[in-house]
Amino acid sequence: MSNQQLDQLREELDQINLEILKLINKRGELVKETAYAKENHGADKKYDPVRERDMLERIKKNNNGPFQDATIIHLFKEIFKAGLELQEKDHSKELLVSRKRKQEDTIININGDLFGDGLPHFVCGPCAVESYEQVAQVAEQIKNKGLKIIRGGAFKPRTSPYDFQGLGFEGLEILKKVADEYGLAVVSEIVSPADMEKAAEYLDVIQIGARNMQNFEILKAAGELNKPIILKRGMSATVSDFINAAEYINSKGNGQIILCERGIRTYETSTRNTLDITAVPILKQETHLPVMVDVTHSTGRRDLLIPAAKAAIAIGADGIMAEVHPDPAVALSDAQQQMDFAQFDQFMEQLQIK
Repeated sequence: MSNQQLDQLREELDQINLEILKLINKRGELVKETAYAKENHGADKKYDPVRERDMLERIKKNNNGPFQDATIIHLFKEIFKAGLELQEKDHSKELLVSRKRKQEDTIININGDLFGDGLPHFVCGPCAVESYEQVAQVAEQIKNKGLKIIRGGAFKPRTSPYDFQGLGFEGLEILKKVADEYGLAVVSEIVSPADMEKAAEYLDVIQIGARNMQNFEILKAAGELNKPIILKRGMSATVSDFINAAEYINSKGNGQIILCERGIRTYETSTRNTLDITAVPILKQETHLPVMVDVTHSTGRRDLLIPAAKAAIAIGADGIMAEVHPDPAVALSDAQQQMDFAQFDQFMEQLQIK
C-alpha cells in the first residue's frame, strides 16, 4: 500500500469520526427533547430499562459489520449512559436552588446576621435544653461575645431509645424565654412535620437534622413556613442528595435555606464523623444558598473544634455551628464534644475576623 493510499484511508476515517460526532450530538438533542416531552405528559421517569432493551435488540439484529454483538452493545450502552447524564445535567439547571438558575448569592437575615454576605457568622448553644438556668448561662456568654443567635435541642433524635430525648415543647418555651431576655434569635431542630407549625411560634430558625434530611414530609412542611431553615446533610448523603433535599423545601415556596455540612459516615473512627470540607465550595458553586459547617457533630472532639472551624472559614463557609455548655461533664447528651465557657472564650478569640 502506497503512502498516498494510506493518507486517503486516514482522511476517510477522520471524516467518518466527524460524522459520528455529529450524529451523537444530534442524538443528545433528541434525548433532551424526549425528556421534556415526558415531563409535559406527567412522566418524570428518565431511565426506561424496557425501552433500552428494545433499542439494543434492534441494534443487535442490524449488526452486519466486523464488530461482535457484545462490542456493539457495550458501545451503545455508553452512548445511552451519556444521554441519561445529559438529562440529569439539564435537570440540575432547572432546580430552584441551582447557581445556574440564580447567579447571585442568597442572603438570609437572622437577627441582623446576614448569612451569605461573605463574612462568617456563628450559631452556638447547648446540645440539649436541660433547664432555664443552663440556657440562660449560655445565652449570657453568647450575648457578651456579640453573637446574635442561640441554638439548643428540645427534640433530640438519639441513636439509642434509652438516651435523653429532650424536653420537647417545654424546651422550646425555655429557649424562647431566654432568647427574648437576651435579644437573641432561636434555632432548634424539629423532628415531626406535625410539630412544625406550633414550633414555629417559638423559633426564629427551624433546623432539620441529619437523620431527617430525606424525611420528605418534614422537608415539605418546612417549605410551607416563612422561616429560615438550617438543613443538615445526612450522614450517608451525597452532595446531590443534599441539594435535592433543599429543593424539596424551596419547591414549596420557602427559599430561606442554609445548608449545613456536619460530617459524613466513613470507616474512620478517630472522629465522630468525617468532615467533608470540600463540600463547602462545591455547594457554593452548585447552589446560591449560604453554607455553614457544624464543627461539633462533624468532629465530636473539643480539641478539634478550632482547627476545623478555621478550615471551614478558610474554604468559604458562611457560618459555624458549635455547642457550648456551662459544665459539659454533667451534660445530658454528647458531653465529650461540648465546650465549656473557658474553651468558648478561646474558640471565639481564635476565630474572630479582624
